[in-house]
Formats: sequence, structure tokens, C-alpha cells
Amino acid sequence: MKYDALAKEIVRNVGGKENVNGLSHCVTRLRFKLKNEALANTDVLKNMDGVVTVIQSGGQYQVVIGNHVPEVYAQVMSVGGFQEGAAEEGSGQKTSLFNRFIDMISGVFSPTLGVLCATGMIKGFTALFVTMGLITNTSGTYQILNALGDCLFYFFPVFLGYTAAKKFGANIFIGMAIGATLVYPTFSSTMATAEPLYTLFSGTIFESPVYITFLGIPVILMSYTSSVIPIIISTYVGSKLEGFFKKIIPSVVRTFLVPFFTLLVTVPLALIAIGPVSTWAGQLLGEGTLFLYNLSPVIEGLLVGAFWQVFVIFGLHWGLVPIALNNMAVLKYDPILAASFGASFAQTGAVLAILLRTKNVKLKSLSIPAIISGIFGVTEPAIYGVTLPRKKPFVLSCIAAAVGGGIIGLMGTKGYILGGMGVFGIPSYISPDGMDNGFYGAIAAIVISFILGFILVFFSGFKDEEVADGKSTGSPRSTLVKQETVGSPLKGQIRALSELTDEAFSTGAMGKGIAIEPQEGKVYSPVDGILTTLFASGHAIGITSDNGVDILIHVGKDTVKLKGKHFTPKAKQGDAVKKGQLLMEFDVAAIKEAGYTLTTPVIISNSGDYLDVIETEQKSIDYKENLLTVMI
Repeated sequence: MKYDALAKEIVRNVGGKENVNGLSHCVTRLRFKLKNEALANTDVLKNMDGVVTVIQSGGQYQVVIGNHVPEVYAQVMSVGGFQEGAAEEGSGQKTSLFNRFIDMISGVFSPTLGVLCATGMIKGFTALFVTMGLITNTSGTYQILNALGDCLFYFFPVFLGYTAAKKFGANIFIGMAIGATLVYPTFSSTMATAEPLYTLFSGTIFESPVYITFLGIPVILMSYTSSVIPIIISTYVGSKLEGFFKKIIPSVVRTFLVPFFTLLVTVPLALIAIGPVSTWAGQLLGEGTLFLYNLSPVIEGLLVGAFWQVFVIFGLHWGLVPIALNNMAVLKYDPILAASFGASFAQTGAVLAILLRTKNVKLKSLSIPAIISGIFGVTEPAIYGVTLPRKKPFVLSCIAAAVGGGIIGLMGTKGYILGGMGVFGIPSYISPDGMDNGFYGAIAAIVISFILGFILVFFSGFKDEEVADGKSTGSPRSTLVKQETVGSPLKGQIRALSELTDEAFSTGAMGKGIAIEPQEGKVYSPVDGILTTLFASGHAIGITSDNGVDILIHVGKDTVKLKGKHFTPKAKQGDAVKKGQLLMEFDVAAIKEAGYTLTTPVIISNSGDYLDVIETEQKSIDYKENLLTVMI
């Protein structure tokens, strides 16, 4: 599999599958819930090829992968033997209430993000087509596209019932059944056509007509379509009841009696108490956020715009998602997240400036895909790979995003659909009445954020000679040589470094490379260069190629203890050597008889200086055959 090796290394370096309580993913990140984060090799993961960075926030251990995270996630799930929907066991680490809240919100909402964006884009473009006169709102085309775009948000309680049950370790179909009951169409038609039996809380803000009762208890019917808070709370309560019934019901009838009693208690409770109370709470939350927005939409826009990328880094943006969704359901629009719309464009403009100004080949190669991702609203590659390691461009992009947020606040821009990101999010700001000042404010904000981010970084400059690990890549050879081919110093069977028992090599701490199980006791030079290191024990050789690639050949494990016995050097430290030149001989049989293994790592010890180290796909190899390709 394409990501099999990466998945194995990720599982190994998060502390092994035994250290994993749960795993989910969003657009760019694997979100681990670990039993003990101290067991994870964070530095190794950060420097691993295929991993952008690691963030520990919100009670989660987040491994940032990039746009191909779904494929890596699937492979990690397979390698680790993790189960979809498996309950997360309690962690041995205590986390704050805020961290637990962020973890819960991300776990519930992140699985829906892809489809939520897709359906939102469809609805947004449908509104755009109507506004432009391409279709009418009475045509069959409109009805189908509108139904497709509206389906997830309309039936959101069903989808969230699934993800919430999964997050709370409950039966996912129980969660879906609770959500489906909340949006059951008969309840809506009853409210629209029937006469109320009586009214509760008359004369207060909670005044509610009662149309039906349950065992004589009044049921306050409400519209739960598009709602988020009632289903999450109801599913949480249902998960606790399910656990209770599992303990008291005999296993022989548990399969059907546990769901039976769980639903029989949870659903009436949801309709009678949880739903109305949480709906009122949601209405108050919506009015509260709108009140703060109305105090000064410009200041709100400046603050959200400025700090949005910081929120993304720590995963704190999930804390605003339920507020936005609640506003969509209650107010039919959201002004809060709208202020963040310019942030991805500010980040993209900053990276474009870096791309045009840098002379660093590696930085250019990182910037191009980051710009493409940023245009579509995914900024993690830009943040972690380009701007944040250089600090100043990141700060300047935040300033540009703040200006964009201020413009959005000034123009009264509101999001009417929680849809696509980046350029695909533009139709989300079209009012039901058409393109208004708010829509044009959104366009102005993203254009100005992009241009300002570009100008600030282009003319303010940045440290071009430094990359994320702080090592210089400014040497002339970086622009002259594209790759270095490292030949095989041994003849034998190929082994992955991850198979070695020596953690210094298996974790990649010594550098990227590969291992060989030698069939013969000879070591040849893999490149033209200088024999920079020859240990007195003869068991290890260091070579620096003419292009500056440092190669370490370490014959066997713990063979240093032989103190040179059974090893015969054929060259001296400091010698200029040629590719294919014999450097050393060793007695295979004698070393094995002494109780040592001879699996030999061949490591690029300065692999952090290069774009990539590509391993051979052969299972066995002969002297001088291509073993590793170093992308310079």
C-alpha cells in the first residue's frame, strides 16, 4: 500500500497501538486520543517524511498530514487494527473541561466536514445560478439541486446522532434513531395544522403551545431540523442509559433489549425535556453572539480574522463551529465565522510572496502545493510547512486576515450556508434576497486579504536561509544537484528500518535509510567521496559524498563489543574513495557464532537537509545496485 510504511511509523511513534484510545481525522489531521502522550516520539514524528507537524491541543494528539489524510487515516486504521466506532477508553491523563469540550466537539463534527462542505457548495452554487438567472426556483433542476444541498443540514440530527454515538461509545444506530425521531415529519405537520391543547409558560419568553402529551405529560413540540445541541445532549444521555442497561440485562437478550429500553427512555426524555431546554439554550446562545456582534461588528471581525489561524493551529476553531451551526438554525445566518473568510487567502498571499522571493529549492517545492491548498481553504500545509517556521510571514498573514475580517464586519457580511472553503465558499455569502453589500464585502475582504498578505511578506522579507528544522540549505550544491544515487555497499536481503530492534535506527532518529541482511562479508563504497569516519572497532563507516550527502553504514547490532575482532578495514579514515571500492571485510560466520546479528542499517545521517530519501523497492540487492535516492 502507498502509505503502509508511513502508517506503521506513525503508529509506532505515537506509542504503539496499545497507547491509542481513539482515532479520527479532519481535513488535514489525524486526531489521536492517547492514553499517555509522554510515550509518543513527537520529535521523530515532526521530522518524518509525510508528516507536516504535530500539535498537542484540546486533549488530542494531532498529527498533521496534509490533503491526503483520508488515505493515511485508512492505512493507520488498518495497521493499528483500530475499529470504526469503537468506544474510546478513559485516558490516564487528566484534561481540563475546556480541552474535553474541544475534543468532544471535534469528534462529533469533524467526520461530517467533507459532506457538509460538499452539500453546502451545491446549495451555494444553486443560489448563485438562481441569482444569475441560469435556472428558476420553480424548475425541476432547482428542486433536485436544492434538496441535495439542503439534505444534510435539514436532517443534521440524524447524522450527528451517528457521530455523537460514535464519540460517546454508544450504539451508532441508537444515536441515529434518536435523531430521526427528532425530525419525524408528523411532528412538524402537527404544529402546522393542529390546534394546541393549551399553552405553557404564558407571558414569558418560553411561552409554548402544547399539541400532544406522553402518558399525560405535556410535550413541547419544536422544529429540530438543522439543530445541533438537542441531538448531542440526547445522544450523550442515551449513551449513559445504554451503559446502564448493558449492566443489568442478561447477555442472552442484550442485543435487542438494550436498544429497546434505551430508546424507550431516551426519546420521550428528549422530546419532553432535553429538546425544549437545549433549544431555548441554543436560542439564547444565538442571540448572545448576535448581541456581541452588534456591539461592534468591525472589532469582532478584526479579532476573529486576526486569531483564526492561531485557532486552527490549536484546534480551537472547533469551539466556534457549534455556535455557527446554532446561528444557522436559529437565525438562518451566521456572522461569526464569516469574519474568518479572508484568513486562508491572507495565508495564501503570504506563501505566494515567499515562493517568488525565495532562492531555496526546498522552500519553493513546499510553497507550490501549499498555495493550491490555500486557494481551496486548507491552510495547514501553508502554516506548518512555510509561514509558521519563519514566524514573521505568519504574523504578517494574521495582520492581513484581521483587515479582511474588519472589512467583513464593516460590510455586515453573513454566511447563509456552512458550505465550501476557500473559493468554493464564495456562494455561501449570497443572501436569500440576492447579492447584497454583505456579499460584495466578502469578495472585497478575500481580495484585500490576499493582496495585503502578499505585499507585507514580499516587501518585509523573511529568513530565506532557514527551514523548519533550523538547518541551512543555502549551499550552492542545493541548486546544482537534483539528486544523489547511493549504491548498495552490501549484497543481501532488504529490510525496513522499522523492523530493527535498535530504536536509534528503527525510529528514524539517526536519519532515513534502509537495512540489509548481508550474504557476504564485504562492504563497498556506495558513492564517490571521503571516508570521514572509520571506527576503531571497524563495525561502522561514515562517508561524505562529493555532493555533501552523509552516509553511515553500521554492520550488525552491538558489534562494537567485538572491539574490531572479525573486521578487516581496507581503507583509512580520510581517504578519498570511489563508488564500488572495497572498504572493509568481515567474517559473517564468526560474528554470528559470537551471538551477534548482522542486519546492517545504511543511513543518510543528514537526511533532514534534503527533500526526500527514496528507498529501493527491491527485496534483495547486489553490490553497487541503486539502494537509496537522495532528493537534493
